[in-house]
Amino acid sequence: MSANLNLTVLGAGYLGITHAAAMASLGFDVLGVDTNPGRVDQLNRGELPIYEPGLGELMRSGLAAGRLRFSTSYPAAAAFGDVHFICTGTPQLPGSSAADLSQVNSCVSALAPLLDRPCLVVGKSTVPVGTARRLAAELAAAYPGAELAWNPEFLREGNAVADTLAPDRIVAGVTSSRAEQILRQVYAKPLADGTPFIVTGLETAELAKAAANAFLATKISFINAMAEICEAAGGDVRALAEVLGADKRIGGSFLRAGLGFGGGCLPKDVRAFTARAEELGAGRALAFLREVDAINLRRRARTADLAAELAGGNLAGAGICVLGAAFKPGSDDVRDSPALDVAQILTGLGARVTVYDPPAGSAPTLPMPPPWKRRPGTPGSCCC
Repeated sequence: MSANLNLTVLGAGYLGITHAAAMASLGFDVLGVDTNPGRVDQLNRGELPIYEPGLGELMRSGLAAGRLRFSTSYPAAAAFGDVHFICTGTPQLPGSSAADLSQVNSCVSALAPLLDRPCLVVGKSTVPVGTARRLAAELAAAYPGAELAWNPEFLREGNAVADTLAPDRIVAGVTSSRAEQILRQVYAKPLADGTPFIVTGLETAELAKAAANAFLATKISFINAMAEICEAAGGDVRALAEVLGADKRIGGSFLRAGLGFGGGCLPKDVRAFTARAEELGAGRALAFLREVDAINLRRRARTADLAAELAGGNLAGAGICVLGAAFKPGSDDVRDSPALDVAQILTGLGARVTVYDPPAGSAPTLPMPPPWKRRPGTPGSCCC
């Protein structure tokens, strides 16, 4: 394999665009691949289809330098790449808690028959444990020189560029020293800057992302459960969070009571983790995550209740402004947005609701039932 690695990034969604632009900024020649011709044309023009601070400038810099381009061609990717990163989406299956792996499966099925020289295929998508081992067998059957590694992403929307270029850890799920060395070469710059490089097996790497998201979701739901207790007992949840956060064993991150978590990662990843545990016969070990999810959804209904109380118990005709549509600041991502959920509940109660969020104003959404009509595990709104 060449000392000067050529990289492909398969999937030009949020993760793929960020990873492609970041790798080009590190000096690699990068080919991004997506099956959507309109999106590919848009990206090659330097137009970013999502809102992410700093990403547009990084992408346009790579395009201008000739280190980054986008294509719809898998044959071109197979011929070009020494390392192929899988960055496709794994949304929630409609009507189920499980992850929809159709994009990941299609990506590997399209690439595998085209491989004719040694390469490393690296999964970054969030998948149920056991997926990587199956895909590794598929790749090896198609071409013995193709090896699979799993390198989960830990991006925070609104901080994705920094999280890619200067991550707090890099997890390399590998089955050989060769794969490890290739990933060390890809991430040489952050490793030189002191980023920890944690080598695991495939299954542990898959679990790393699922477990991290489950823990963060639990922390958010815990402080929101404490908010319910504070409301009942006359306590101050903000002061309580400050006390808890001062304990170094706990820390202050993710201890802000409010609407709870949303977006395209935590809700569906928590549900997929629970579903996979049940498939493995270990469902009771993660049964608590169902309550984590339920607490999270309950905060949305409670927010609407508080608005009704402020309006004297009747929201009919009341004018209400919701400041923010995205699931968090610094993003235009409205997938499973708590704010939009609350806006819909308020509308159903007769209020006249205006939602204000310039970056997210043009983001596509799908109709979303209020929490009390949504079966736990059913997805909310989604966008690409």
